Amino acid sequence: MILAAGAADAEPASLDDYMKQARHAPAATVHYGPATSQVAELFLPKGKGPHPVVVLLHGGCFQKELEGFAQTSALAADLAGRGYAVWNVEYRKLGETGAGYPGTFQDVATALDRLRSEAPKHDLDLGRVVAVGHSAGGCLALWAASRGKLPAASPLRAADPLAIGAVVSLAGIGDLKGQGKAFGLPCGEHTIDRLIDAAGREAPFADTSPAELLPTGAKVVMVHGVFDSAMPPYTGRDYAAKVLQAGDRAEVVTIPNAGHFDVVIPTTAAWTEVVGIIDREMKSLAQ
Repeated sequence: MILAAGAADAEPASLDDYMKQARHAPAATVHYGPATSQVAELFLPKGKGPHPVVVLLHGGCFQKELEGFAQTSALAADLAGRGYAVWNVEYRKLGETGAGYPGTFQDVATALDRLRSEAPKHDLDLGRVVAVGHSAGGCLALWAASRGKLPAASPLRAADPLAIGAVVSLAGIGDLKGQGKAFGLPCGEHTIDRLIDAAGREAPFADTSPAELLPTGAKVVMVHGVFDSAMPPYTGRDYAAKVLQAGDRAEVVTIPNAGHFDVVIPTTAAWTEVVGIIDREMKSLAQ
């Protein structure tokens, strides 16, 4: 496990700083299902491919009332300017019809696998895919990389899930059972229970919690701001320890002067460090 630090000289970003980001227009919008939230945006770099792909999954406590998809378009545009194709994924959230279990997870799975039909149209390199998720989206990114380990009887299982080479979790949660109380403080005590239908299933974590689906073969980088009170750095450290114990590769990066939102605002020093991590992990997939 590696503990790293990057320079930052500003106060931690606020929720308002995050929310006021302008929406950026994608090169293409793809509806992978009939619901309004079953949509993904593709941002493309200039020049010829094949383009390495960043899958971007926003946060927002898995709840309809909280935004994220519009805000992550700023990250998508920034990454496209750096040479990446970016698949910015929206999904059904609690409060929307069909959200929770299994719908939210199935949305993420369907959106990722849809990349196979989009790849030839846009010259995407599906041998180089890095999933980047923020907060609740960090959980979904980690889960997406674990789909090959899903139980055979799970309705979330697919025959040939798209392979993810690395996951960069930005203030994300990896252990829904062990870290549920920490996640419940900012997001509501019963949010995870609602998401995974804990009341209606005998083993609700078995196919929803990334911690239950290790090892995956994907490199994991847990990134946290030092001043993140929503998902404190210890949560990333503890999850990385589980990943290492299972035999996978894991790293922890802590960023000074950063809070929960600095890592998802492209004008911050924290985002510059995140980009460096994405660059490094993508290069490792090309070797």
